[in-house]
Amino acid sequence: MEKSPIVFLSVPDSLKSQIKTFALDPSIPLPVELVTPESSSGERNLDLTKLSWEMILSGVLRVIAMTAGSTGERSETASRGAAVKAGDIISEQEKPALPQEWINYYRNFVFAVKPEIYHEFTSAAIVKTESGDFDMALEISAILEGLFPRSPGVLLNKALILEKRAESLERNGSGGEKENAEAWEASLEAYQTALSVEPVLPDTLFNAGFFFLRSRNFARAKDCLSHYVSHSEESEIPQAIPEEKKRQAQKIIQEISGNHLDDDCYIQAYDCISRGSNEEGLAKIREFIEKHPKVSNGWFVLGWALRKLSRYADGLEAFKKAAELGEANNDTRNEAAICLMELGDLKGARKELEKALQDEPSNIKIISNLGVLAMKAGKTEEAAAFFRTVLELDSGDPLATHFLAELR
Repeated sequence: MEKSPIVFLSVPDSLKSQIKTFALDPSIPLPVELVTPESSSGERNLDLTKLSWEMILSGVLRVIAMTAGSTGERSETASRGAAVKAGDIISEQEKPALPQEWINYYRNFVFAVKPEIYHEFTSAAIVKTESGDFDMALEISAILEGLFPRSPGVLLNKALILEKRAESLERNGSGGEKENAEAWEASLEAYQTALSVEPVLPDTLFNAGFFFLRSRNFARAKDCLSHYVSHSEESEIPQAIPEEKKRQAQKIIQEISGNHLDDDCYIQAYDCISRGSNEEGLAKIREFIEKHPKVSNGWFVLGWALRKLSRYADGLEAFKKAAELGEANNDTRNEAAICLMELGDLKGARKELEKALQDEPSNIKIISNLGVLAMKAGKTEEAAAFFRTVLELDSGDPLATHFLAELR
């Protein structure tokens, strides 16, 4: 939904006496969210008698969100003077160039009228993330990033929100391949930013380690988790880092090293296949397997490359080998099921998907694939039931909506 414009106003005398905790500067106009209706001519007229601090705070917070990523240095544009003046109106799409002293003034205003905003908004962002309202969580995060530039905690929370959003898109199958890739890329950039801020929070290292582990960037995962363990050993604060998390990190480090997953061939293979350079990735992963034939991850990546090259029989054999060596997880089962479907073994594909569904009953990607499988088998009612289940879990899922329309 389109947001209301913002108007920059000099605070009227009637409101000046209502705030005791902040020294108002009459030379700096305050942004106000313009919530009044348009006139018949299409113009908006603000009735100053209805102006409230809530409208001012809303406008200030929106302008603060526009400054997210500011380092505190004055930009070249802003140093030449303000791009706005009292009475100017900006739309949601515009980003005004403001002097740094204005931005600092707006931050101090917020801290004066809402001193607990960090904790309140951080909690709100967590609640919105857990409920799947990622857009609102990111809006809240942008406000916090504008209020607390380069704050390690704010940057970590932003990375976690983006990672949860990417996981949701991939799990639900609601985004296309391009959208999924962009979501993971945004998560990566957020983690890299959080890792670049000194001092790096131990929780940033821990969560980044698992982010890189999930994306199979084992070298980066090992590096982050090794630094996390170092923090725990160097900390002067007893129990600053939970012993259980430390042991978890050490176990993963040992597994990465023991399975040679920080090997350059493996890293290059995964990167190539992720970018769609499947033939190049195939050559690299074969080189890795030649050196480390007992590593299950290598066989999984081999199967992934072969499946993307439509070599389904060879891909299936690679996934079977990965499962035999210990990679019998839902990713492997789902990939094997795709190969089996393409090879015409619908019964075998169903067996793999049902095993995966037992572990993750709400995995929309698995349920959708069961629907596709039922369609291939000519079981239209069963397929429709699977797609309706998907829509119960995610009413906006485009694939389920499309297939249900086909089945009608």
